[in-house]
Amino acid sequence: MDESLPSPPAVSALRESFGDRKPPDITRKITACVACRKQKVKCHMRDGQVPCSRCKKRGLSCTVNRSLQMLLEDDVTWKGAVVQKLRRLEDSIARIATKVDMPELQVQIDNQPEAISPAAAAIPAESSNRTPASSSEDETLPPQTWAVVMDPRGGPASIPASCVSELRTTASLDNSRSSGQRDLVSMGILSLNQALSLFDIYQSRLDHFLYRILGDHTSLDSVRVSSPLLTAGVCAVGALHSSSLGYLFDSCYREYKNLVASLMFSTSLKADDVRGLCIGAFWLHELSWSLIGNAVRVGSDIKLHQGIYRALNGDREGYLQARLYYLVYVCDHHFSVAYGRPPMSREGFIIDYASQFLETEHATEDDARLISQVKEWSVLGTVFDTFGVDVDTAIPHRSLPQLRRFSIALDVWHADWNETFKANRNVGNYPQKGVGFHYHFAKLYLCSHAFRGVPPAQDRRQSLTPDMEDVANTGVLSAMSILRVIVSDDEFQSFLNGLPLYFDTMIAFAVVFLLKVATKYATAIRIDTAQILSLVSQTVAVLRDITRSMHRQHLLVVIAEGLEKLLWMCQEPVQHTQPPMIQPSPAPEHTQNDISWMESINNFDFLTNFPTVDDWCFQYNGPNNNRHITIP
Repeated sequence: MDESLPSPPAVSALRESFGDRKPPDITRKITACVACRKQKVKCHMRDGQVPCSRCKKRGLSCTVNRSLQMLLEDDVTWKGAVVQKLRRLEDSIARIATKVDMPELQVQIDNQPEAISPAAAAIPAESSNRTPASSSEDETLPPQTWAVVMDPRGGPASIPASCVSELRTTASLDNSRSSGQRDLVSMGILSLNQALSLFDIYQSRLDHFLYRILGDHTSLDSVRVSSPLLTAGVCAVGALHSSSLGYLFDSCYREYKNLVASLMFSTSLKADDVRGLCIGAFWLHELSWSLIGNAVRVGSDIKLHQGIYRALNGDREGYLQARLYYLVYVCDHHFSVAYGRPPMSREGFIIDYASQFLETEHATEDDARLISQVKEWSVLGTVFDTFGVDVDTAIPHRSLPQLRRFSIALDVWHADWNETFKANRNVGNYPQKGVGFHYHFAKLYLCSHAFRGVPPAQDRRQSLTPDMEDVANTGVLSAMSILRVIVSDDEFQSFLNGLPLYFDTMIAFAVVFLLKVATKYATAIRIDTAQILSLVSQTVAVLRDITRSMHRQHLLVVIAEGLEKLLWMCQEPVQHTQPPMIQPSPAPEHTQNDISWMESINNFDFLTNFPTVDDWCFQYNGPNNNRHITIP
């Protein structure tokens, strides 16, 4: 047997990949055949090749067992060859993708997990060590196409930055639009029939809750041609609200997220992409804030806010642009004002012209519903700007007249719109009932300011001033009105598996608000604690029944489970003084962290303070009760 030699480069590289540079422990190679080793005699091989002279002379089978070190060397050599072939293949694909203008193919290559070990990277290769990205860098980075321009039709009064513009050729625009048109169906994620069913669920019902975001799109083909992002958003939201196709939600949701991420820095987005972002923001709670931020940015880039001028002159394209801006505005305020975040969309001329927008020839009743929301959120946005988010400081007495004026403004808004809308063939009486719900949501948000800076009352001497107590009582009445509708109105119960996230969040806030007032602020104002707890208990029972057949990723499912446990905890100290109520199923042992998200009713941020859906582990058992409409 030969003595050991220095480790070959392949073995050293392999050991380095595991952080061990010392010489390998296996230091001998087996160079004797099996027959000679068995007889313990010297084995003579010419150039290490079988058969040896003894086996050849005796006609024996001459074989050599391979050592572990030999196996490692061969394995590393083989892997090195495969790695180099893969690198050359990826480099070729990257060049092809550049030539045929298919950036999504390059994105798929770049997103592949790195599976090449440092040892394999250290093996010499015939090809260049440049990566696909670096090898085609000069080809993938386009030259700067910015130029100073002057519009001969305009005068000196113009938008300052309009004189520096990006030049885009017709070919580049066509390529940018056609290169990414692979959607859920063409990629094989959904079959055509599945996509048609999901589109029908969204278009025939859900879209009417939000004033027809799809606009002129009335078919799946139209949506697919227009925007893969819009297609993915419609299918994901449709799957979230379907009992039979809910299993498709995960794949649709994953592709929707991938599309949003891939379009983050795109300069060729258009109005239908904004629609796709808004649809996700209204219904997909984990992404909503990021999506609306992108929608506001893109909407500004494509100048949706300028459409109002052409809309007032009868131009339909301008009408569609202005309408989409109003949708972005409402969506932005849903997830800003109610969550203590400054709105990103601006007030100003387009909001001032909202009433005139309804007088254009293209306006419909859905537009009237949309503008009613714009008017309401304009008031609530002013409330936000006036009082801010400092929930630890009491509202000064000098600000009470301003608070009352805001309350009167909401009363006027309710009077203006409460009797305006008639039944809708797609969503029943929601247009009219939705006005009442939004009114009580707004009053609850406004009047909850009365509790700012007020510590939990410890005895009967702790109370609000009479004027501020009136405001606080108004908030309690609005919260109770919200819960009474949920408990008593069967039609509104059927809407809950379809309404946008804002409704789910404010229903949760109404329950938390009342529980907080009934358990820790009961002596600050004069309230009927037993009545409040009874109403909350009935609401929790209704939500528990409604959410049983809803998709587990729906936010209302999490809310129902969380409120049920919260009610169980809040009832413990008062059960000896309360009449019998509907009791939730026994909950597991809880900690203070379980209710930390409700500790401040004035700083309630449901999406921020609540864990993700996957983090909840509440288990409740109860009989099935199909009290709500099931979507096919």
